[in-house]
Amino acid sequence: MKHRFLFLSGIILSSICFQSPSLAQGGAVNVKSFNDRGVMMFGDNSQGGRPFAKDPAVVKFKGRYFLYYSVPTGQAKQGTLQGWRVGIATSRDLVRWQKVTTMQPQHPSEKNGFCAPAAIVLDGKVHLFYQTYGNREKDAICHAWSSDGIHFTREASNPIFHPPQGRWTCGRAIDAEVFEDGDRLLLYFATRDPSYETQLVGVASASRRSDFSRSCWKLLADRAIIRPRLAWEKKCIEAPSIVRRGEKLFMFYAGGYNNEPQQIGCAVSTDGIRWKRLSQKPFLPNGAPGSWNASESGHPGVFVDNDGQTYLFYQGNADKGKSWFLSKVKIGWKNNRPFVEE
Repeated sequence: MKHRFLFLSGIILSSICFQSPSLAQGGAVNVKSFNDRGVMMFGDNSQGGRPFAKDPAVVKFKGRYFLYYSVPTGQAKQGTLQGWRVGIATSRDLVRWQKVTTMQPQHPSEKNGFCAPAAIVLDGKVHLFYQTYGNREKDAICHAWSSDGIHFTREASNPIFHPPQGRWTCGRAIDAEVFEDGDRLLLYFATRDPSYETQLVGVASASRRSDFSRSCWKLLADRAIIRPRLAWEKKCIEAPSIVRRGEKLFMFYAGGYNNEPQQIGCAVSTDGIRWKRLSQKPFLPNGAPGSWNASESGHPGVFVDNDGQTYLFYQGNADKGKSWFLSKVKIGWKNNRPFVEE
């Protein structure tokens, strides 16, 4: 992986510094590929600055791939990013992406912003679970659904979930992940401890036959199911993303806050509640100095295609968050354990 990051770094950084035609025209940056191996890079400069896209979630729906991601609404004079929305892009090959739209607020819960989408296809519809933004301890998870993957109907009871404030959590819920598990839907989320210093992960569930409104969700464990304890995880575990292999569930997660650097770890479970790390080291580390993701490889979004191939989407940057790109790696499996294919 280090060799590929180094190979790509000069090309990617030159694209940022010497804007390509797609950059100069505004809107979404759609880079076909950086080499003949089809490496995907996607950024969105609709906020008027450098390419910026975070928090990827990918599904296949009605013959196309849909990418849902976080994008800011603008930049203040000092260059800080203002507000957040969910961007939507589509692709036929998981490499070349075309932006379709940016979702706009439609519900009172979204007035300060909304972002970090999780996407799942259920009963012929795309369901989005996403967080409110800008409310600190009061940020929570919302739900919307769509018949075309683009136009979404909001759940009237939004926000649908946050954990009750208690001994282990301040009551916040962000970075949703949803996973179909038999007759239930699991909702994973990141929260903060009561001091608002440490990021943790919890899990709730609702009946698969429910409408996923606020009254449907029940906390499965009144505790963090995974919390930072390794040196590279620092004080943050967030952005859980789940895939099943046989009888086991695998969670890809982000360790460390943005650009500390944030890196991606992996844990395994048989019940979705008790998790064991596969390694003491990051599954996908940040890149070497000079590479496009030198500042971080973060916020994973795992996607299993119709052919069974597994891809891990993630965000990265080389400038401490002044720009952000989305990319992916192909995941192989050996002895029922994931690894990054070269």
